[in-house]
Amino acid sequence: MTLKRKAPVVLATIAALGLTACAQSERDDGGSGDSGSSDLKDTFTFGAAGAPKLFDPFYATDGETFRITRQIHQGLLGVTPGTADVQPELAESWEPSDDGLSWTFKLREGVKFSDGEPFNAEAVCYNMQRMYEQEGAGQQAGEYWTYFWGTFSDDPEGSLYDSCEAQDESTAVINITRVTSSFPTILSLDSFSMQSPKALEAGDANNVQAQGDGFTYPEYAMNPVGIGPYKFDNYDEANKTVTLVANDQYYGEQPKTPKIVFKIIPDESTRRQELEAGSIDGYDLPNPVDWAGLEESGNSVEVRPAFNILYMGLNPERNPKLKNLKVRQALAYALNREQMVQTQLPEGATVASQFMPEAVSGYNTSLEPYAYDPEKAKSLLKEAGAEGMKLTFAFPTEVSRPYMPDPQKIHDAFAKDLEAVGIKVEVVSKPWNGGYLDDVSSNGAYDAWLLGWTGDYNAADNFLGTFFSNLKENDFHTSVMPWGKTLSQDLQAADGIIDEAERAAAYEKINQQIAEEYLPGLPISHSPPALVVSGNVEGMVASPLTAEQFDTVTVSK
Repeated sequence: MTLKRKAPVVLATIAALGLTACAQSERDDGGSGDSGSSDLKDTFTFGAAGAPKLFDPFYATDGETFRITRQIHQGLLGVTPGTADVQPELAESWEPSDDGLSWTFKLREGVKFSDGEPFNAEAVCYNMQRMYEQEGAGQQAGEYWTYFWGTFSDDPEGSLYDSCEAQDESTAVINITRVTSSFPTILSLDSFSMQSPKALEAGDANNVQAQGDGFTYPEYAMNPVGIGPYKFDNYDEANKTVTLVANDQYYGEQPKTPKIVFKIIPDESTRRQELEAGSIDGYDLPNPVDWAGLEESGNSVEVRPAFNILYMGLNPERNPKLKNLKVRQALAYALNREQMVQTQLPEGATVASQFMPEAVSGYNTSLEPYAYDPEKAKSLLKEAGAEGMKLTFAFPTEVSRPYMPDPQKIHDAFAKDLEAVGIKVEVVSKPWNGGYLDDVSSNGAYDAWLLGWTGDYNAADNFLGTFFSNLKENDFHTSVMPWGKTLSQDLQAADGIIDEAERAAAYEKINQQIAEEYLPGLPISHSPPALVVSGNVEGMVASPLTAEQFDTVTVSK
C-alpha cells in the first residue's frame, strides 16, 4: 500500500475480552491548523460518486454518506488512521467486568458538541437509549443497529444491548446481554456516533416515516450536531454540493483546511476530468485502468488493501426455484468470475471462495472458488427442473464501490454468463441511494443482485454475522431455508467463543458449510480499492476500511 507518509497498514485481530485501552488519543487538546498560510487553500474539494442519503449516521447505510458524516461525528471508540486498529476517541479508556457483560468507559472531559452542549456520561446513555428505543420505520431505517445489536427495546430478548448507566459525569457503563468478539469494537462504527441530545430532541430526530419504497427523515437528519473536527454547513441539492466547515467547539486540533466541499459527480470519467482541470482535489475509486495515467499526470493514487467482498445476493423467498441447492450451484458454475476479475478489477484482485477476505481470522484456506463450468451449470439446472428459469437480476447506478468500480459492466458480464446457460435474465437497475439499497434490504424486490461489503473492523462476525446471523432480517432471506436457523445459531455461538483459536476453527467450519451445503449467495471477488488526490494535496492517509479523515489534509495553491 502506498501512503503519503509511508505509514504501514496493520489489520488488527480483536480478542473477545482482551480489548482494553488506556492510551490517550494522539489528538492535541486545542491548537490551530495551518489554514492561515498564504500558500494553502482554505477549501478541500472532494469528488463524491453519489449523493448522501442524509447526515444522521444512525440511519445511514452507504459509504458516500459515511464519508461525510465521519467528518462531523465521533464515537466512543475510533480507528487509528491507516489501520483497522481501534483507538480511544471520546472514551479515553474502557474496561470489562469479570463476566464481560458490563463495560466501563472513562470519557474525555471538557468536550462539547458543535452546538456548545456538553458531552458527558448522560449524553452517552441518551444516545444509546435513543438508538435502542427506535419504533416503526425507525427500526427499518436503523439497519446498522440490526446488524450489530440485533433487536430493539420492543423485543429485548434478541438484543445485544441491555442498558446504560451514567456513574458520574465522565464515567458511562454499557451493559450487554452476551459476550461477543464484536464488543466494544462496534462502538467505533460511524452509525453509533455520539450526537447532541438537545439537537436530537429539537429536530425530532426519531420521526422517520415509511414512504413508498423508502423513508422520509425529520429535520434533524439534514442538520446534524456532532463532535467531530467539522460541522455541517449546507447541502445544495441543486448544485450537488455538501459543505462542511471547521467546528470551533472541537476539543482537538483545528482542521488543517477549514472547509470541505463534497461535489457529487456520479460518473467516474467526469471525476477524473474535473481532477485534471483542478476543479476537485481528489476522488475515491478511480477506474483501475486509469491508475498509471493518473500518477503520470502528477497525482497520487493511494491503494488500500483488499478488505472487502463483492457478492451476488439471492432471494429464495421471492423466487422459490432458488431454494434448490442445485440451482444456486448452477449459478455459481455459470459465472466466469476469473475473467471478470482480470478484465474489470485492479491488479491484486482475487476470486472469492467465501464471504470474507483472507486477512480475517476464521478464513478457510482449504476452500476453492466454484470453477467456471457452463456445462455443469446446464446439467444442474436440468436436474433441478429449472431449465429456462427467469431471474430478476439487479445492479445499482450512480455509484462506484470499492468492491465494484463499475456495477453495470460487472452486471453485463454476469448477465451474459447466465443467459449462456439458458437462464432468462430480467435486468433491473436503480440509483444506489434512489431505491436500490431499500429494495435489497427492506423490500426483497429482486431475485438476484450485486452488492458487497467493506469490513468495519477485523472480525469474522463483521462479515458472516452481518450477512446471516439475524434470522428474522437478512438480505438473503435465509429464514425460508431449512438450514437458516442452524446457520444463525452457529454464527452466534461462534461469536461468543472467548478463545481466539477455538473461535477461528468454528468460523472455518461455518465457511465450509456456507460454501458447500448452504450457498445462500455467491461470493464473487475481493478488490484492492484506491483513491486519488492531486499533487497539491498532503496529509491524506488512506484507510483499509475506506474510512479516511480529512482534518489532516492540506491543499497547496
